[in-house]
Amino acid sequence: MPHAEDQKHTVELVELTEASPAQLLEDGRELLLEYGRFVISHPDAEQFCFGTLEKEAARLPMSYREQDGGALVGLMNGRLVGFVAWRRTPGELGQSSWEVKRLWVRPEARGTGLGRKLTQAVLDRAKAAGRRAVYLDTVPSAMSAALKLYLQMGFTPCAPYGDNPIEALAYLRKDL
Repeated sequence: MPHAEDQKHTVELVELTEASPAQLLEDGRELLLEYGRFVISHPDAEQFCFGTLEKEAARLPMSYREQDGGALVGLMNGRLVGFVAWRRTPGELGQSSWEVKRLWVRPEARGTGLGRKLTQAVLDRAKAAGRRAVYLDTVPSAMSAALKLYLQMGFTPCAPYGDNPIEALAYLRKDL
Protein backbone atom coordinates (compact mmCIF):
# COMPACT_ATOMS: atom_id res chain seq x y z
CA MET A 1 0.00 0.00 0.00
CA PRO A 2 1.52 3.37 -0.97
CA HIS A 3 2.23 5.96 1.69
CA ALA A 4 0.15 9.13 1.72
CA GLU A 5 3.19 11.22 0.83
CA ASP A 6 3.79 9.09 -2.30
CA GLN A 7 0.38 9.90 -3.79
CA LYS A 8 -0.36 12.98 -5.89
CA HIS A 9 -2.77 15.39 -4.25
CA THR A 10 -4.46 18.55 -5.36
CA VAL A 11 -4.30 20.89 -2.38
CA GLU A 12 -6.23 24.11 -2.01
CA LEU A 13 -6.13 26.49 0.96
CA VAL A 14 -9.21 28.65 1.44
CA GLU A 15 -9.51 31.51 3.91
CA LEU A 16 -12.83 31.56 5.72
CA THR A 17 -14.69 34.87 5.63
CA GLU A 18 -18.19 36.02 6.45
CA ALA A 19 -18.94 35.62 2.72
CA SER A 20 -17.81 31.97 2.58
CA PRO A 21 -20.47 29.48 1.51
CA ALA A 22 -22.54 28.26 4.46
CA GLN A 23 -21.53 24.63 3.86
CA LEU A 24 -17.82 25.52 3.90
CA LEU A 25 -18.27 27.37 7.20
CA GLU A 26 -20.21 24.43 8.65
CA ASP A 27 -17.51 21.98 7.52
CA GLY A 28 -14.85 24.26 9.03
CA ARG A 29 -16.75 24.27 12.32
CA GLU A 30 -16.86 20.48 12.28
CA LEU A 31 -13.07 20.30 11.72
CA LEU A 32 -12.54 22.69 14.62
CA LEU A 33 -14.72 20.58 16.92
CA GLU A 34 -13.01 17.41 15.70
CA TYR A 35 -9.72 18.96 16.79
CA GLY A 36 -11.22 19.68 20.21
CA ARG A 37 -12.50 16.13 20.63
CA PHE A 38 -9.04 14.84 19.79
CA VAL A 39 -7.39 17.14 22.33
CA ILE A 40 -9.72 16.28 25.21
CA SER A 41 -9.19 12.57 24.56
CA HIS A 42 -5.61 12.89 25.86
CA PRO A 43 -4.89 12.85 29.62
CA ASP A 44 -2.27 15.63 29.41
CA ALA A 45 -4.92 17.97 28.01
CA GLU A 46 -7.64 17.29 30.56
CA GLN A 47 -7.91 20.99 31.45
CA PHE A 48 -8.71 21.92 27.82
CA CYS A 49 -11.97 23.88 27.76
CA PHE A 50 -14.17 22.38 25.07
CA GLY A 51 -16.86 24.96 25.84
CA THR A 52 -14.55 27.76 24.73
CA LEU A 53 -13.83 25.88 21.52
CA GLU A 54 -17.55 25.41 20.89
CA LYS A 55 -17.99 29.19 21.15
CA GLU A 56 -15.12 29.73 18.69
CA ALA A 57 -16.68 27.23 16.29
CA ALA A 58 -20.15 28.77 16.55
CA ARG A 59 -18.79 32.17 15.50
CA LEU A 60 -16.30 30.95 12.90
CA PRO A 61 -14.61 32.87 11.31
CA MET A 62 -15.44 35.98 13.37
CA SER A 63 -14.08 34.42 16.57
CA TYR A 64 -10.61 34.85 15.02
CA ARG A 65 -11.15 37.80 12.67
CA GLU A 66 -12.25 39.99 15.61
CA GLN A 67 -8.85 39.29 17.17
CA ASP A 68 -6.92 40.47 14.09
CA GLY A 69 -6.71 36.91 12.81
CA GLY A 70 -8.45 34.47 10.58
CA ALA A 71 -8.92 30.85 9.68
CA LEU A 72 -7.95 28.67 6.75
CA VAL A 73 -9.22 25.31 5.65
CA GLY A 74 -7.30 22.85 3.54
CA LEU A 75 -8.94 20.84 0.81
CA MET A 76 -7.24 17.82 -0.69
CA ASN A 77 -8.67 16.53 -3.94
CA GLY A 78 -11.74 18.64 -3.18
CA ARG A 79 -12.32 17.18 0.30
CA LEU A 80 -12.00 19.32 3.44
CA VAL A 81 -9.28 17.74 5.58
CA GLY A 82 -7.39 20.52 7.36
CA PHE A 83 -7.84 23.62 9.49
CA VAL A 84 -5.71 26.33 11.09
CA ALA A 85 -6.51 29.64 12.71
CA TRP A 86 -4.53 32.59 14.03
CA ARG A 87 -5.17 35.59 16.20
CA ARG A 88 -3.39 38.41 17.98
CA THR A 89 -1.10 36.98 20.66
CA PRO A 90 -2.41 37.62 24.21
CA GLY A 91 -1.05 40.53 26.24
CA GLU A 92 1.66 42.92 25.18
CA LEU A 93 2.99 40.42 22.65
CA GLY A 94 -0.13 40.97 20.58
CA GLN A 95 1.10 44.35 19.39
CA SER A 96 3.66 42.70 17.13
CA SER A 97 2.78 39.01 16.91
CA TRP A 98 0.17 36.40 16.12
CA GLU A 99 -0.63 33.09 17.72
CA VAL A 100 -1.26 29.97 15.62
CA LYS A 101 -4.33 28.11 16.86
CA ARG A 102 -6.05 24.80 16.25
CA LEU A 103 -3.91 23.23 13.52
CA TRP A 104 -5.74 20.05 12.59
CA VAL A 105 -5.25 17.60 9.75
CA ARG A 106 -7.55 14.63 9.48
CA PRO A 107 -5.80 11.26 9.77
CA GLU A 108 -6.29 10.38 6.08
CA ALA A 109 -4.39 13.51 5.04
CA ARG A 110 -1.47 13.24 7.46
CA GLY A 111 1.92 12.77 5.88
CA THR A 112 0.93 14.74 2.79
CA GLY A 113 2.49 18.07 3.80
CA LEU A 114 -0.87 19.76 4.37
CA GLY A 115 -0.05 20.69 7.98
CA ARG A 116 3.15 22.37 6.78
CA LYS A 117 1.25 24.25 4.05
CA LEU A 118 -1.39 25.49 6.49
CA THR A 119 1.27 26.62 8.98
CA GLN A 120 3.37 28.28 6.27
CA ALA A 121 0.30 30.15 5.02
CA VAL A 122 -0.15 31.66 8.49
CA LEU A 123 3.55 32.58 8.65
CA ASP A 124 3.33 34.22 5.22
CA ARG A 125 0.25 36.23 6.25
CA ALA A 126 1.94 37.27 9.50
CA LYS A 127 5.00 38.52 7.68
CA ALA A 128 2.86 40.39 5.12
CA ALA A 129 0.92 41.99 8.00
CA GLY A 130 4.16 43.27 9.54
CA ARG A 131 4.18 40.88 12.50
CA ARG A 132 7.59 40.23 14.00
CA ALA A 133 6.90 36.80 15.50
CA VAL A 134 4.42 33.95 15.62
CA TYR A 135 3.71 31.98 18.80
CA LEU A 136 1.93 28.73 19.51
CA ASP A 137 1.45 26.12 22.16
CA THR A 138 1.03 22.38 21.76
CA VAL A 139 0.70 19.26 23.89
CA PRO A 140 3.75 17.17 22.91
CA SER A 141 2.37 13.89 24.27
CA ALA A 142 -0.81 14.24 22.20
CA MET A 143 0.60 16.04 19.17
CA SER A 144 4.14 14.80 18.69
CA ALA A 145 3.96 15.07 14.88
CA ALA A 146 2.83 18.70 15.15
CA LEU A 147 5.67 19.49 17.55
CA LYS A 148 8.16 17.90 15.16
CA LEU A 149 6.73 19.92 12.27
CA TYR A 150 6.94 23.19 14.19
CA LEU A 151 10.55 22.56 15.18
CA GLN A 152 11.44 21.67 11.56
CA MET A 153 9.85 24.95 10.46
CA GLY A 154 12.11 26.97 12.77
CA PHE A 155 9.96 27.43 15.85
CA THR A 156 11.96 27.40 19.07
CA PRO A 157 10.91 26.92 22.70
CA CYS A 158 9.91 30.09 24.55
CA ALA A 159 8.49 31.17 27.89
CA PRO A 160 4.79 30.58 28.51
CA TYR A 161 2.49 33.39 27.39
CA GLY A 162 -1.22 33.96 27.99
CA ASP A 163 -3.18 32.09 30.63
CA ASN A 164 -3.59 28.57 29.28
CA PRO A 165 -4.50 26.20 32.17
CA ILE A 166 -2.99 23.09 30.55
CA GLU A 167 0.22 22.23 32.39
CA ALA A 168 1.77 19.88 29.81
CA LEU A 169 2.13 22.50 27.09
CA ALA A 170 5.19 23.29 25.06
CA TYR A 171 5.38 26.97 24.06
CA LEU A 172 7.10 27.89 20.82
CA ARG A 173 8.00 31.05 18.91
CA LYS A 174 9.22 31.81 15.41
CA ASP A 175 10.74 35.17 14.59
CA LEU A 176 9.84 36.51 11.16
